[in-house]
Amino acid sequence: MDPARLLGDLARLVAFDTANPPGAREAGCAAWVAERLREAGLAVELDLFEEGRANVVGRLENGPGPCFAFNTHMDTVPAGEGWSGPPLELRERDARLFGRGACDAKGSLAAMLEAVRLLAAGRAGWSGTLLAVFVADEEASSRGARRFAAGAGGIDVVVVGEPSGNAPIIAHKGSLRPLVRVAGRSTHSGTPDLGVNAIFEAARLLPRLARLHEALRGRAHPLVGPPSLTVTRATAGQADNVVPDGCDLLLDRRLVPGETEAAALAEIAAVLDAARTEDGIATEVLMLKPTTGGAAETPPDHPIVLAAVAAARRHGVADPAPIGFGGACDFVHFREAGAQGVVMGPGDLTVAHAPDEFVPRRELEAAVPIYRDIALSVLGRR
Repeated sequence: MDPARLLGDLARLVAFDTANPPGAREAGCAAWVAERLREAGLAVELDLFEEGRANVVGRLENGPGPCFAFNTHMDTVPAGEGWSGPPLELRERDARLFGRGACDAKGSLAAMLEAVRLLAAGRAGWSGTLLAVFVADEEASSRGARRFAAGAGGIDVVVVGEPSGNAPIIAHKGSLRPLVRVAGRSTHSGTPDLGVNAIFEAARLLPRLARLHEALRGRAHPLVGPPSLTVTRATAGQADNVVPDGCDLLLDRRLVPGETEAAALAEIAAVLDAARTEDGIATEVLMLKPTTGGAAETPPDHPIVLAAVAAARRHGVADPAPIGFGGACDFVHFREAGAQGVVMGPGDLTVAHAPDEFVPRRELEAAVPIYRDIALSVLGRR
């Protein structure tokens, strides 16, 4: 491993403004990553699937054997305010590397690039196919991962890079976001009794949604906790002096492994139906807003989990026991395509979307041999 090259790669990656939203900014970063993979000896496809938005897929076919993939994303959340320095300039202080995306997930990306170089240089020692799949739009609706996974049969094992302190994540939540319109009837605000105020109707609906959330708390998953239902947006009204005829509620339903979107939607529909028949509250689901996707998990005794735990312990992770992740990520799309795997990488999720986001230098450097060793545990040895 070349630590100076690793830090140089991370600095260059952080310098790319790939904020999402607004999105569609990954193409320049993708072209740079593609060139690094070509230099390592991989065959590279740069898939520009929207203006400004691209996936990078590097492939190294090295004889018979399984197909192993590294995956992470190139987009970040916006930098926002409150930084102690320029967010797109990598800075080191107290062995911490600061910059937007340093933790989520450009640190993982830089470490994976270095691991790919090591594996390519040592290809005489393994047999199989190595993939490097770096995608766009994970932070919003996973269009990059969905696009790749739709035609990605044949991947046996994937390691998805997300901040975990280099411990393997084997289960993560999913998300479902129905937009529900609560109906009213507009009238002049000076004569409100001649209409039906949709905001008041929505207020009558909210306790029913809260009761569903409380019921969901009894279904806790051992690694990710319980599913949940909350309201994250409420929008109503078209003028100051008009009683609103509609109030739109954006629901955020977090799924746990074992739950399906269809079943979650059916539960919400049952609440809306009861509100209509018992309280006369008229509603409709306008749409399902795009999300990263559903929940996923890998059995804790699967060989890839055992290999990830062993690699993490070997390279300094004090307690590498498999953990769960309360958010969503792109792993689910690889899982749905038939791959088993883990989610892991340097950094701590609690600082990922915050001002002065950082990745510990020690964790970044340790991630490289961890990633390499996991790949070697899967790819057949010669």
